[in-house]
Amino acid sequence: MKRSELVAYLDVYLGLESFEGLDRSLNGLVVGGPEKEVHNVAFAVDACQATFEKAIGEGADVLIVHHGLYWGTPLPITGTHHTRISTLLQGNLDLYVAHLPLDAHPVVGNNVVMAGKLGLQDIEPFAPYKGTTLGFKGVLKEGRDVRWIAGQLGFESPVVLPFGKERIKTVGIVSGGASSDVYAALADGLDCFITGEVEHQIYHDAQEAGITVIGGGHYQTEIFGVQALSEHMRDTFDLAVCFIANPTGL
Repeated sequence: MKRSELVAYLDVYLGLESFEGLDRSLNGLVVGGPEKEVHNVAFAVDACQATFEKAIGEGADVLIVHHGLYWGTPLPITGTHHTRISTLLQGNLDLYVAHLPLDAHPVVGNNVVMAGKLGLQDIEPFAPYKGTTLGFKGVLKEGRDVRWIAGQLGFESPVVLPFGKERIKTVGIVSGGASSDVYAALADGLDCFITGEVEHQIYHDAQEAGITVIGGGHYQTEIFGVQALSEHMRDTFDLAVCFIANPTGL
């Protein structure tokens, strides 16, 4: 398919327009040359040199990432940023970014996919953010402990604040750096809140309110969206896809 067709589809499917003004990230097609045919699409969490080199090595025409290159501030094309841009241009690799749209998406988003992997029932939007919601919450069919939840999501060394019930039934999920959304979980009376990073400032509030918080890692909680999107694009357009793993341990 043509790159313009791919981009037009993603812009609509991911609802990029509804996040304009809400997201610090520059979303959409960020690096792209003249029109071209797209046969091979790579997916990754982070736009970085190692990911670019791996995607080019896989023969990708387009790389789709969750964390892009621009976060509300223009960057001079010098130093490592120059190297990154040069690598993309020389490798004829276009870059497409979907940050908050890939957190909040109701089908391929990080949070709804995690909810599905846990088998949550009665799934609904959760955690307000600037007039929208980014996360999802739901109910486990039977009470589960932290170890089972972490295992279902592939969290190898999660940060856990074990201040809630031993058997967890109600769960709220917001991937990445969303510690402060524990207050939305508390407001909704949930047993457990899952995010990527657990920040110090929520510790005592979580302890005193009696809620369990699980931090699976920023990277680990945000592989789900790009992987689900890759499967969707493969099945919808019969494209060759690959996932570029570049875990940070954070």
